[in-house]
Amino acid sequence: MNYCESKTNCHLEYNQLLEEFILGCKPTQKIGMEYERIPVNKLTGEVVSYYGEYGMCELLREFAREDNWDYILDDVNIIGLKKLHDTITLEPGCQFELSLEPQECIQDIKNKIELIDSALFPIMEKFGIELINKGVSPKTTYRNIKLIPKRRYAIMANYLWGILSDVMMRETAGIQVGIDYKSEEDAIRKFNLANLIMPFATAMYSNSKIRGGVNTGYKSFRALAWLNTDNERCGFATQFTDGMTFRDYVNKLLDVPMIFINRDNRTVSLNGRLTFKQFMEKGYEGFEANIDDWKLHSNLYFPEVRFRNFIEIRNHDCVGDGLQYSIPAFYKGIMYNSDAMYEVEEILGKYFYSEINELRYNVSRYGIHSTIRGVKVRDICKKLVEISYQSLKNQCFDEEKFMQPIIDLLEKNKMPADF
Repeated sequence: MNYCESKTNCHLEYNQLLEEFILGCKPTQKIGMEYERIPVNKLTGEVVSYYGEYGMCELLREFAREDNWDYILDDVNIIGLKKLHDTITLEPGCQFELSLEPQECIQDIKNKIELIDSALFPIMEKFGIELINKGVSPKTTYRNIKLIPKRRYAIMANYLWGILSDVMMRETAGIQVGIDYKSEEDAIRKFNLANLIMPFATAMYSNSKIRGGVNTGYKSFRALAWLNTDNERCGFATQFTDGMTFRDYVNKLLDVPMIFINRDNRTVSLNGRLTFKQFMEKGYEGFEANIDDWKLHSNLYFPEVRFRNFIEIRNHDCVGDGLQYSIPAFYKGIMYNSDAMYEVEEILGKYFYSEINELRYNVSRYGIHSTIRGVKVRDICKKLVEISYQSLKNQCFDEEKFMQPIIDLLEKNKMPADF
């Protein structure tokens, strides 16, 4: 039994940690999408700074005024905007992220993005800025990208110890998808399957071979950066075995070192001095663990797939030209159809954890041209995409059309990085 599970005098109880995921069970089948793009100067191609008259802070300020968005502040600094359930946030290196209210239909996600972009782009034109759909900044490297003035980012940059953590924080942009789960059993099945799929999806959407103006030799340098950010909080959350439960995920997260906590509008650095389990047991410099600390700690855990009050599938390079909408469509076709899930499980379930883990490293370099047990990843990707396409077609909502861009690419034996 986990220590905190039996401890009676904890300010924060083990079951409260567990409840955060149990309460995520819901009957809906919506899709969420987080869409990061890199803002660059249209003339120079360099990443746009947060600072200055034509920087991202001033752009957010003007867009908020023009389109009636509210500020998201860190201390006195504008770090994002919000309107109802949609948010715009700036990532550490000024990456521009849209986080949209989950929808039942992919078309509604597309419509919302296009609506926001149509209001935003005239202001961006005035500022001489464009948002590019790449997984890594093609020209500007982290040494020339200042962190935005968000307190947590300075602490994270100081803590994350991987040799490419600065690249990950300041240069990369990706697309994440959120899916619902109905029960713990449903959640674990989807979680395990999403982990098996992840390296194949990373391969299909590889789009970050150019960095600092040169070909890196990797199809997804962004994926490589995540592999070299922090092994204690990146990678796979579990070995996605049969019999896994929410408790397994909680126990794994309890053993992850903490980066910081928030108290009284200030950020207190822990810098990995203790795990969350130790924080619950002993506290830290007079602070006791509370549920907000747990939520923050969970959000500072960056595996390929993670639990929130939904399942977040994370490791896709940013792509454009319609490919961005094929990503949520791909998961909707598989994850909301039990027969489709079974077909994918039959294809991928034979691979060992060690093989899937090794594949993460191979696809960052070779993308769909990687192999697993002598089989081309491209051929497996084509099967997965076809399963999703047929599932969407059978649902009769005309959403299979969103899969066509990725189908066409795979037919040409290509990925976005090849263009």
